[in-house]
Amino acid sequence: MPHLTRFMLMAAMALLPAFNVMAQKKAPPSTFGQVVGNAVLCIDHLDNKAFYAYLLTAFGPAYKHEGGAYWFRTDATLWGAPVNEVIVSDDTSPLVFMGVVVDSTPEKLEPAIRTASGMSFRKADNSAFPVRTSVPGSKIVYFGRKAKVYCARYKPLPPKHTR
Repeated sequence: MPHLTRFMLMAAMALLPAFNVMAQKKAPPSTFGQVVGNAVLCIDHLDNKAFYAYLLTAFGPAYKHEGGAYWFRTDATLWGAPVNEVIVSDDTSPLVFMGVVVDSTPEKLEPAIRTASGMSFRKADNSAFPVRTSVPGSKIVYFGRKAKVYCARYKPLPPKHTR
């Protein structure tokens, strides 16, 4: 029996480097800016299942599931600003959405997006924390002291033969 315990301990120690690698943040894929950036700017079609699979492959499992969304931690940048989290909707909401939490303020992020993509945003009002909306429908909002950029669309109806 002591030999079995020693064997199990040695096997567990051999796996530690693999667990350490899995615990480290993964570098974002080279397609991150195009895939996620275009989605949150409402430039591309939103398919939450496809985006979930993309994020799962790119960053590993979501670190939380709340508010009708899966939350992924990232070590990426969009429009020159660090992206802390990516949010993708689950199927409990009538909306399909994708968003990013950016380590910047809406005031700094808006001109960076305009410079990088040509997309402009309008303030909804003159409040201290106005929602900024683009023509395609993306929004920039305050998320605590950071900015959240997201796109949300109503789910399309299923094909007539399945209703």
